[in-house]
Amino acid sequence: MESASSATAVVVVNYAAAALVAENLRGLQAERPDVLFVVVDSYSGAEERERARRLAAERGWDLVTPYVNVGFGGGCDLGVARALERGADRVLLLNPDARLAEGALALLEAEVAADPLALVAPRIDRPDGSVWSVGSDLYLADGRIRSPRARDRFPGAERAFWLSGACLLLSRELWERVGGFRDDYFLYWEDVDLSWQVVTVGGRLVVREDAHAVHAEGGTQGTAEHDQGRQSSGEPKSDVYYFHNIRNRLVFARLNLPEETVARWRGLRLSLRIAWEVLLQGGRRQLLRRPGLLLLAARAVREGRRFAASPTKRGQKGENSSR
Repeated sequence: MESASSATAVVVVNYAAAALVAENLRGLQAERPDVLFVVVDSYSGAEERERARRLAAERGWDLVTPYVNVGFGGGCDLGVARALERGADRVLLLNPDARLAEGALALLEAEVAADPLALVAPRIDRPDGSVWSVGSDLYLADGRIRSPRARDRFPGAERAFWLSGACLLLSRELWERVGGFRDDYFLYWEDVDLSWQVVTVGGRLVVREDAHAVHAEGGTQGTAEHDQGRQSSGEPKSDVYYFHNIRNRLVFARLNLPEETVARWRGLRLSLRIAWEVLLQGGRRQLLRRPGLLLLAARAVREGRRFAASPTKRGQKGENSSR
């Protein structure tokens, strides 16, 4: 196999969103024809797989085709493996529902060139222009996530900064130090975990606010109501979002934190309270139309607490036979 023509590769994990991938990569590929594009089609059906094959052939992309849905982290692991095999020295992880502004990739590349142990993200906005992410804080007392803008309200709180997986650039060296994404998450919180691991191995987390991206969150989980993702904050989210966000808070705790912290996070009252707060991200009105969300949240709490009580060894990557 020929080596990549550029030191940078872009890895996108597709799940039933080939048209969205085509649209969001169009400008970046026109701007940077030197970049290697790797699309991982996380299996959603034969028709979508064929659309992904045709698109990759038309655009000259590398296509990786696992036979099952491997989730976000699993898909990124497969895509990065292909990119490194092709000779890439830097990898941009990009959500299908995210689009980089012109010139943003060069700014991210400059940061990684200056420090190969930097995990770098742009400022990410929603389509309505509001800020979606400049990184977030994980509060270690209880596992709540808040914007950095909230720091003045919680002076002295122990927290861990993390970067959204919607758009991240890192070097081959840093990826190999970290070992990629863990298999325990499937969707959501795997970027919190990756950020934690980067800091653990001596890396640093950087937001280049002069580099911009737009993220229509949830565009890959579209419904008739939100088939292009959420355009502004406070809109209802998918069942997948709610379940994995609630469950994986406790997965993260089990894999990374001391036993006394895990026990505190795992407390039933706290877990139910935070599950309710996660549901309220989509507003109270949605509960009238989707009362089953309460049962879904309760199941997510149950599964998360069960994982947190397991004897899983902390700090080790799991194994996923589906890959």
